[in-house]
Amino acid sequence: MEEETEIKPIDLKTGNIQVDETQIWNALKECYDPEIPVNIVDLGLVYEVKIEDNGFIYVKMTLTAPGCGMGPYIVADVRRRVLQVENVKEAKVDIVFNPVWNQSMMTEQAKLILNIS
Repeated sequence: MEEETEIKPIDLKTGNIQVDETQIWNALKECYDPEIPVNIVDLGLVYEVKIEDNGFIYVKMTLTAPGCGMGPYIVADVRRRVLQVENVKEAKVDIVFNPVWNQSMMTEQAKLILNIS
C-alpha cells in the first residue's frame, strides 16, 4: 500500500511553501472577545496581517480598551488559531493602541448585532 503524499502550494520563484491569506482571516474570524458576541475581525480589532515566505505570520491588532482584562486571552486565542492554519510555522501577535479603536471601525454586520447605529 502506497503512502499518500500531501501536496502543498509552493511559490515557484522562491520554492517556499505558501500560506493562504484567506485562511488566516477566516481563522481570525473564529476569535472573539468573550465579553462581546462579535468576532475580532468584524469588530475592527485586526489592523494588519503579514505573511512571510517562511510560514511566519505577524498579526497587529488592538483591543476595545487599553485596560481590557481579556487581552492576554484574546492574544493567545489568535495565536493558537493562526498556528492551526496549513503551512503556518510560527505566529506573533502584537497589541497596539495607535490608532485607538472606536466603533466606526466595526463592520455594519457587527453594528447590527450590537444594536449600534
